[in-house]
Amino acid sequence: MIRENVRSTPSGIPFLVVLVLVLGGLIFGFVQSLIHGRVGLAIVLGLLWLCGFVCLFGVFVVNPNEAKVLQLFGRYAGTVKEPGLRWANPFYTKKRVSQRVRNFESGHLKVNDLDGNPIELAAVVVWRVVDTAEAIFEVDSYENFLHVQSEAALRNMATSYPYDTHEDGKMSLRGNTAEIAAHLKTEIQERLAKAGIEVIEARISHLAYAPEIASAMLQRQQAGAIIAARARIVEGAVTMVQMALERLAADNIITMDEERKAAMVSNLMVVLCGHGSAQPVINTGTLYQ
Repeated sequence: MIRENVRSTPSGIPFLVVLVLVLGGLIFGFVQSLIHGRVGLAIVLGLLWLCGFVCLFGVFVVNPNEAKVLQLFGRYAGTVKEPGLRWANPFYTKKRVSQRVRNFESGHLKVNDLDGNPIELAAVVVWRVVDTAEAIFEVDSYENFLHVQSEAALRNMATSYPYDTHEDGKMSLRGNTAEIAAHLKTEIQERLAKAGIEVIEARISHLAYAPEIASAMLQRQQAGAIIAARARIVEGAVTMVQMALERLAADNIITMDEERKAAMVSNLMVVLCGHGSAQPVINTGTLYQ
């Protein structure tokens, strides 16, 4: 693999000033030589002017958060990152590589989740180039490589989790956004490491059931939520009834036989699990009549 080699180059301002003055002087001398009939001197001055003009192509500009990758006849010669007007060998080819932070938003992808349900999702990836040599020479086009690999990682990640779940401790795409984002970032970074790209952040920006099953899955989701809620209510009600019976027995407030306990448990469960408020009942007899 080709690794980045940061290269220091001299400032281009002195070179530019000297070259402009020299080229101007050579033009003046060339004209004077022709006037005085010194053809040989004019040819020499013309060749010198041509060399100076070629040297002008060594002056280039490096913007902040930008790098220039230098190549000499196909060989990697280094990367210039220091901003400003710089000068290098005029025969170097200088390819610009931006190192600014950039965003990529994938299209809406249609995939199946862990349960086999078709879903639509998209992601936003925040990235930047950290190794210019790898970005230029290890892949054909690092931007296209980023787009393809990010969508492939998003598809693979979506098949590893269900869209939603009501089970405690089980991760889902909708319920564990922070963990899913961390997993997505890690998977994308592993795929892009060879291209000299650092993934700063990756998050799901769109998540929904596919249109053909959206209505049915909404009903299923609502039913699952109701079942999960009722299960939690019953669990809490049983705990409260148990606490009430234990407290009554511990404080010797009342002594009840099994039938009285069953009646009390039945009444408490109705009150705690019912949708409406409890209605008082006046008992004019006894528990057994």
